[in-house]
Order: sequence, then C-alpha cells, then structure tokens
Amino acid sequence: MDHVEMQVQTGHHTPPPAGVPYRPVAVHDAPVRCETDGAVWHVRNTEPLADHPQRMTDCLVAGAQRHPERVLAARRGPDGVWIKLTYREMLERARAIGQALLDRGVSAERPLAILSGNDLEHLQLALGAMWAGVPYAPVSPPYALVSTDFGKLRHVFDVLTPGLVYAADGGAFDKAIDAVVPEGIEVITRDGVLPGRTVTAFDTLLQTPVTTADAAQADVGPDTLVKILFTSGSTRSPKAVPTTHRMLCSNQQMLRQTIPEFAKEPPVLVDWLPWNHTFGGSHNVGIVLYNGGTLFIDDGRPVPGKFDETLRNLHEIAPTAYFNVPKGWEELGLALERDAALREMFFSRVKLYFFGGAGLSQEAWDRLERVTGEHCGERIRIMAGLGMTETSPCCLFTTGPIMRAGYVGTPAPGCELKLVPVGGKLEARFRGPHVMRGYWRLGEESAAPVFDEEGYYCSGDALRFFDPAHPEKGLVFDGRIAEDFKLSSGTFVSVGPLRARVIASGAPHVQDVVIAGMNRDDIGLLVFPQMESCRCLSGLPPTAGVADVLAAPAVRVAFAALLRTLNATATGSATRVARLLLLDAPPSLDRGEITDKGTLNQRAVLTHRADRVDALYREGDPAVIRAG
Repeated sequence: MDHVEMQVQTGHHTPPPAGVPYRPVAVHDAPVRCETDGAVWHVRNTEPLADHPQRMTDCLVAGAQRHPERVLAARRGPDGVWIKLTYREMLERARAIGQALLDRGVSAERPLAILSGNDLEHLQLALGAMWAGVPYAPVSPPYALVSTDFGKLRHVFDVLTPGLVYAADGGAFDKAIDAVVPEGIEVITRDGVLPGRTVTAFDTLLQTPVTTADAAQADVGPDTLVKILFTSGSTRSPKAVPTTHRMLCSNQQMLRQTIPEFAKEPPVLVDWLPWNHTFGGSHNVGIVLYNGGTLFIDDGRPVPGKFDETLRNLHEIAPTAYFNVPKGWEELGLALERDAALREMFFSRVKLYFFGGAGLSQEAWDRLERVTGEHCGERIRIMAGLGMTETSPCCLFTTGPIMRAGYVGTPAPGCELKLVPVGGKLEARFRGPHVMRGYWRLGEESAAPVFDEEGYYCSGDALRFFDPAHPEKGLVFDGRIAEDFKLSSGTFVSVGPLRARVIASGAPHVQDVVIAGMNRDDIGLLVFPQMESCRCLSGLPPTAGVADVLAAPAVRVAFAALLRTLNATATGSATRVARLLLLDAPPSLDRGEITDKGTLNQRAVLTHRADRVDALYREGDPAVIRAG
C-alpha cells in the first residue's frame, strides 16, 4: 500500500494555566459506539451523516444565487493588488470554460492535466471541468520543475492519457512539456510561450459561447468523476485516486457536522497548501466552496525566501481558521512573537488552528500557546485528525477535550472504522461514502489488498486506543505498519511512535529522522538536522560548511545528550537507540525521499542511502554518535 496523506497531530502539549478559557468556536463532539468480538473492533459515530448536496457545483450555484458579489477566491497580481473573483463571476467563467473543455473533447478517457500550482486559473479550470462533467488531474509541480529526469511526470501522463494540458508559465514548464506532452496535445498557458509549439492563451477559454455545457452539468451525478489525485509515490510509482462528487460532498458534510463553526460564519482562509494534495485541494478548497466562504491564495510557504509572502498576506487578511503543516506553525509562532501588527490582525477573528503533516516541536507548540494567551487572554482550539487521499480526505477528528502527541480522535459522522490485528498492531480500515471504490487505471496488482472482504479500505495505518479501558475516548496514531521492522533478535520495532519521540525530544535541532535497524542488533537513527539551529549551536562563522557544522563539538554533544534523553525512558531493545548519524544532504524529491508537501518516506531514505546505513553500523566510524 502506498503512502497516504495523513493529518496527524504529533506535537506534545503543555496545558496552559487552569482557568484560561477557550475562544468560542462551534465544535461538535458526538459520542462514538465501540464494539468488538475480542479481536476486531468497530468504531462508529452515533450521529448519522445528514443530507447534503450531491455535487460540488451545487455549492457554486447556491453561492452565486445567495451571495453573488461575495468573493470566492483571490490572489495577488504582479502589482501586489488582490485579484478577486466573486461567486457570480466564478459561475459564469466555469460555464464558459466547461464549454471550452467539451469543445476540445476532454473526457474521462482524455482528462485535463494541470501542471502548475495554486492560482485563479487553476481554480477556474477545476470548476469548469466540474461543470462539464469531465475530470481534471492536478499534478505535483516539482515533478515538472524540480525533477531532472521527469520519471514521475512521465508515469503520471502514461496513466492519465490527457487530452489537454495547462501550465501557468509556459517558459518555466517548457522542458517538462517537451519531455512528456506528445505533439498534437493542446497546451494552455497563462503567460509565456513554448518554443516550437503553438499554445492557447487561458483568457481565450473565457470567450467560449455556452451551448452544451449546461446540459452536461445536468447529467452530472454523485458518482461522476471530479478529479484524479496521485499518491506521493515515495516507495513506488504514484497511484491514481479517482475522486467523485459523492466523496467530496459527503466528506465536507462530515467536516461541517464536526465543526459547525464553518456553517455559522462563512470561513475565510489564507492558504498555501498545494492543490495536488488532498489536504489543500479537497479539504481546504472544499471547506470554502461548501460553506460559502472566501479563499485567499497564499503564494508563500514555510521555506527559506517564501515565508515573508505568507506574513505579508496575514498582515492584510485575517483568517477565521488557519491550516498549516508544523513547519509553517513554527515560523508563524516566531513571527507572531516579534510582530505586534501581525498579532493584531491574525488574532482578530481566528477561532481554530489545524495541524497537518509531521511533528511539531515542544518549543514551537509552547510558543504558539504562549503568544496566543498573552495577546488574546484566551486559548484557541487546536485540532487535527487522520485522513488520506483515498478517503477525500477526513476520517477522524480531535473533537473532544484530549490534546496530546499523536492523538487523532474519533470517527466523523458517516465514517465507519474497523480495527484489525495485523503484525501485532491494529490496522485502521475505513468504509463510507467518502472512500474511493478503487485506484484508477492501476496497471499492476497491489502488493497488499486495497479492500478487505467487507469492503473496508485497508489504510496501512496503525491505531491504538488512547485509553484501552475506555475506547470511546478515541485513538492514537501508532505508525505505518509497513515501516515497522524486527531487529536481528526478533524484537519488533514500532517506528511511528519512536520517530515522533525523537523529533519532539530533539527540538529544535532535529528537522526529521529515519529509524534504522532491520535485521541489525540495535536501533540507529539517520537524522536530518535543522541546519540553522545547528549552525547557531556550533559557534562557527556563517561561512562554515555543512560538514564542519555537523562535526562541531557542541553539535555532537547536543546529539549525544539526545540519545541519553531517549534512552532514559527506554524499556528494552525495541525502544533503546544505540547510535545516530547526522546527514549532510537534505531529502531528495527525485528519489522519492520526500513529497513536495514535505512528508518524509522512511523506506525510500533507507533504500537510497544504504551506504549511510552501513556507515551507521560500521564499527569505528568517527561520524557516528553512540549511546553511552
């Protein structure tokens, strides 16, 4: 089973002083029913899924009728001024674009492929495709812009067989288009030209007279394919996940019943999360469209040189809820601490924080709690959960009072959870209207079953009960089953919890970590260090090379102390870490070690850095830091 997109709260939590109130926010914590036959568990929300729209385009039509001049989406133009599109304008444009797609023969057999990232044209094309009842596929931009061999992009195109391709900037995508887009396939661009190839300007699509598109929309039903999302493909070729209107609409209704706040007040989001991922493209865009909200497209992101744009946007736009990955929250916490004007705007109406992705350090978590409390005099609820591309995406939410590392909550209304013993753990399996019916055009048999005999999707995620004596209290993420391994002694190592503990205990010096030790005598760590933090720790000048920084005595002392901290609570060889090695090269996208959202893949790193694993276990290697 390929890697799924998870929304997992993995940071530790230090409760604020007693008596500090929460900022009011409508979150519904319905009880769950837990049943077991002694081995297999069934966990369900007692609240049924309410009636909901059958098509996401119904939400666009409703918005255009009820609040036609409300802004649906906005993005900064080259001059820095926000370009805004209202619900009325977006509906008109979706109809014209839908007709243009039909005129060009776009279909489920020849879908629209979108190579570039989040922009207003991308959103218009997506809604136009929905209107016409033809699928589109948002492709990870780094496949075209960062990759050097275009291997993943070529695989995606082989699976899709697209009939039409969009890229915002022809000049930026020209090499990728030349490499994978056959002659005769029309290419649409917003800007730029492609040498040797005729391109169509995006604006020309908007001039298309509507003839058959409205009739096509009338034929669209709940099971009509909306889009094709590709899994990260970190361990093997990306798999295509078909996403229907039923999946998206039912999942948004699950979200609305879990967080009624979205229905009480139209959500305003400032968001950068990529639309080729389910978190950004299905979850966040869906929240806006389904609840009549407004999306400000953030061209920043939490990487060097890009986060200033996010801060610029948050100085101007106050979100009602804020979604980000842990790195983004870390950067934002620091900025909020320093910038009074940012605090004034950001805290003016935000009612909810939501984490997705990997671990949040204790330091960053405490900073966010502290700066929120000092400015607001109240707490703001932090939510997370568990979801994946195959479930569009949400399954579990942290709606109750529990907030701690790895806690993922309870199933949303309409989501059925089955926990099945696999490899000494409980595998999470899901069933419901939000779950795909199978991968799209899967060319080879999956190594593991996609669905079990009762039709539950086999996620490959392990969960355990927060309190085994009270299973109704919810569940804790227990790692990816495929990542776990045995030492040479036969001792089973649970990778997920150990990895979360290393990241939390190693803050702020650990960016990420891979757990090694399969068929070895003990556990070892391959650590991706947080270089800025390590550079400060080293005491070396800013010009010092990476190798010199990592070899600095102060850095090595800090990581030796990390080993002592980890082993102070170790209960045996399954949790004791014997050694670690600091990696001087960041994870590679081309080699599948990391996705463009920043998710690290354990197996891919171990495969591609086998020489580093050998060095980790080589006696006498001076670079290895060993436990005492």
